[in-house]
Amino acid sequence: MTERSGIFGGDDPFEIVRRWMGEAQDSEPNDPNAIALATVNSLGMPDVRMVLLKDVEDDAFVFYTNYSSQKAQEIAETGTAAFVMHWKSLRRQIRVRGHVTKEDGEKADAYFASRSLQSRLGAWASRQSQPLKSRTALMAQVAKVTAKLGTAPKRPEFWGGYRIVPTEIEFWADGAFRMHDRFVWKRSTVSDDWQILRLNP
Repeated sequence: MTERSGIFGGDDPFEIVRRWMGEAQDSEPNDPNAIALATVNSLGMPDVRMVLLKDVEDDAFVFYTNYSSQKAQEIAETGTAAFVMHWKSLRRQIRVRGHVTKEDGEKADAYFASRSLQSRLGAWASRQSQPLKSRTALMAQVAKVTAKLGTAPKRPEFWGGYRIVPTEIEFWADGAFRMHDRFVWKRSTVSDDWQILRLNP
């Protein structure tokens, strides 16, 4: 077993992620749960965008989006995704790669209900990633949805979560003179045990 201690210590990579995120909440000025989510389409063309990581489960990372968005279409094509979290305030980052499944049950319902009313109505009104004539047109659609659904809109079928079950998690911390510390947890399948390697900076 690779020797690890300090911020890298622990036998559960998800617990290390939670610990780092907790520290980032105290030091990062905005959105310490922001991730750069990468997907690839069936032609091999990559794409990346910022989203918010909403849950770190015992074996997965969860975010929410519109199922008709470009990222959702690309996930449907490949069943995989990757992301990186980077905190300048901590000089650390976490990289993740894995397989993706939908979270469209009670957890998705509960999370949708926890959002502000404006965000819930916006989810109903927006045809995410589709061409938009103008902001005025979007706001008109919001008004139309508000009149129709009122103040307690349920989660639309086209909106929900994704669960990334990782096969690789890398923890990186800045070091003096570019002598960074890097530890990667890897497994061939999600049912395999983790192997932990220290990487060159």
